[in-house]
Amino acid sequence: MTNIRIGHGYDVHRLTEGRKLIIGGVEIPHRLGLLGHSDADVLTHAVMDAMLGALALGDIGKHFPDTDPQYAGADSIQLLAHVRKIIQEQGWTLGNLDATILAQAPKLAPHIPEMRRRISETLGCGLDQVSIKATTEEKLGFTGQEQGIAAHCVVLLVKDSKSE
Repeated sequence: MTNIRIGHGYDVHRLTEGRKLIIGGVEIPHRLGLLGHSDADVLTHAVMDAMLGALALGDIGKHFPDTDPQYAGADSIQLLAHVRKIIQEQGWTLGNLDATILAQAPKLAPHIPEMRRRISETLGCGLDQVSIKATTEEKLGFTGQEQGIAAHCVVLLVKDSKSE
């Protein structure tokens, strides 16, 4: 029996006027926000997809479809708490996660400590298990031209020794 699983998640949302910019559960002051059915939190969505993918449980669209009105404007941190419960029910726990946010603007470095705190708190893990980085794409592509923001995440899940 395998005692570890690795998952990768990716998400992207278009930047638009009239929406809040929420990344990693943190509201970030900016002239544009992310467009989506929920709060469009690209980082948290990538984390959830990586966790679900590690166990071949589908993606967030399967668990929280954008056709379901109950998820309109949903707080992605609350959805992450639900994914954590799914993972735990399967007998797994987070080993660590490593995520990268791709955004030309705004500068995200000042907000990363709070993102790490929110995600680690939601997942019930140590701060040292949550790595979040941000990068620009040197004005290249849709993120570089400030049309959208993307995020990648890799997670390591570990079989909970209590479930064996």
